[in-house]
Amino acid sequence: MYDRETREHALSLIGQDRSLNAVSKQTGISRFALRSWQSRLEPLSRKTDCPRCERVPRPPEAATAYAYLLGLYLGDGCISKQPRNRGYALRIACADAWPGLIAACRRAMKTVRPMNSVCVVRGEGCVMVTSYSVHWPCLFPQHGPGKKHERPIVLERWQQQIVDAHPWEFLRGLIHSDGCRVTNWTARTIAGERRRYEYPRYFFTNVSADILRLYTDTLDKVGVAWRPTRQGRRAENISVARKESVALMDTHIGPKY
Repeated sequence: MYDRETREHALSLIGQDRSLNAVSKQTGISRFALRSWQSRLEPLSRKTDCPRCERVPRPPEAATAYAYLLGLYLGDGCISKQPRNRGYALRIACADAWPGLIAACRRAMKTVRPMNSVCVVRGEGCVMVTSYSVHWPCLFPQHGPGKKHERPIVLERWQQQIVDAHPWEFLRGLIHSDGCRVTNWTARTIAGERRRYEYPRYFFTNVSADILRLYTDTLDKVGVAWRPTRQGRRAENISVARKESVALMDTHIGPKY
């Protein structure tokens, strides 16, 4: 980008009846640029298609879809730099067993970045829902080197405001990525007879303490009771088992499909 003084000087040389070729050789400015300055001195302003790159950054307009996609990204997503300056790839891993989840993930990506295409890359037992854009790190500033559980994961203020406005979409994204709804059972003695008793339960498992905290903080805000159950040395399993809380989760989330 040449400053205005440089552009005005080049045009003054052309005004001295010097050819574009001569001025280009003297200044090192291409003839194409010189020719364009003759018709328009000021460059055309470019409007960015990224709300976070505007002069006054703003949140994405598709807040509901973004909250869901944020949950998916924190659970089973990654952003990777592409070679030869092709931008970044956002990839969300989805199991083949849940075609509805794959469709919902594709729909959310396309809604958040409608100008970018979304494709599905098939792997063994899963697919990677993928979209390329130079602006994915702007929309997901949690992107960084290494695994998510090995670095701090903190939402920016504008992200937290979206989560606060659409908590169930955020929770749905987390459950659809690293969670599940299962049917547990236990044996009870009723009237002297041993009977099998079944009940539904939600689990969310992650090894990042920060992501777990985002999940449980949001559960608290929507009035869902939860408790941790240690699953292994590294993974933490958050359980929702109370009847009222499970019913609330069923109303807003439900099982994967």
